[in-house]
Amino acid sequence: MIVAKRKPFKEIKGLVSGSKKILVLGCGTCVAVCLAGGEKEVALLASQLKMALALEDWDLEIDELTIERQCDREFIEEINHKVNVDDYDLILSTACGAGVQLVSDVFGHKAVVPALNTTFIGVAEGPGVWTERCRSCSDCVLAETGGICPVTICPKGLVNGPCGGTRQGKCEVDPEKDCAWTLIYNRLKKLGRLDRMEEIAPPKKWSAQQHPASVIHEAYKRRYE
Repeated sequence: MIVAKRKPFKEIKGLVSGSKKILVLGCGTCVAVCLAGGEKEVALLASQLKMALALEDWDLEIDELTIERQCDREFIEEINHKVNVDDYDLILSTACGAGVQLVSDVFGHKAVVPALNTTFIGVAEGPGVWTERCRSCSDCVLAETGGICPVTICPKGLVNGPCGGTRQGKCEVDPEKDCAWTLIYNRLKKLGRLDRMEEIAPPKKWSAQQHPASVIHEAYKRRYE
């Protein structure tokens, strides 16, 4: 899932400065799970803005709306059935960066600004705790490393390790964190696949990281040819 966190309130106030009516648009998927941009977070942000601006005698009308996903045109188009976008000076999006950009594409005549900072692709470790697990490198090595990503978890991104700085299973960059390659060693040992550690991994195919990237499913290729 994509993990994000809310921008500082002062920055958000600056982003909506000069507006008379805005729409706070929430996203009900990833950012809702990480408690940053779902329906509850939209309501909280709208309330905070209303209270703060009332103290400054700033007359700002704020509406709230949360859709299933802001990274999917199908759901964005539903906005037109619920509100009139032209009524707003600005849309304050609580989606990840991808969602903000797609909403901007769909409503190209309307300013769309982010209320969140997108941080990483990660997993939920427990209530209120998320950790980064994937860098979207387009050249996955998890089959060789026991399902543990060295590109993400190792601060040096080593695909052959460990380095000479590991001490008692901890990382020299951050002694509080486990060495990624110690984790990989222990996982491969448990799986009976330690022979994988003897193989020298080739350099990463960084050329696979085409930005901006796009993927077309085989079933839809003819449609776009």
